[in-house]
Amino acid sequence: MSTLFTRIIDGELPGRFVWKDPEVVAFLSIGPLADGHTLVVPREEVDKWTDAPGELLSRTMIVAQTIGKAQMEAFSAPRAGLIIAGFEINHLHLHVWPSFSEAEYDFKKVQQNPDPAVMDDAAERIRQALRAAGYGASVPEA
Repeated sequence: MSTLFTRIIDGELPGRFVWKDPEVVAFLSIGPLADGHTLVVPREEVDKWTDAPGELLSRTMIVAQTIGKAQMEAFSAPRAGLIIAGFEINHLHLHVWPSFSEAEYDFKKVQQNPDPAVMDDAAERIRQALRAAGYGASVPEA
């Protein structure tokens, strides 16, 4: 059976994508820690990050860094937060968000039912920052 993330990647479920390449995708979290909170996910179904082949883990982290830099630019954030958790969905994913303080690193503080218009705006801001940084080939249209 496919994971929830594979179903999003395959278009069976909706997602606000900001990145797509042959190995890795990135889409906004539906339970964000901050506006622009993005999940960076390899297309290959790997349960734990410790089980990922080195090349895939490296590629996933490189995309996460690229997304983090775009978030910092798009939201004027001093840092980009990064967490690898993995208990909620058995498919490797990196949580990346524009970060303003360590207080944000708490999943008990996720936004419940975030405003879709705010999420659409956040996704577009990240896409624009990625395009401006020269990554247009990997940035999907809304």
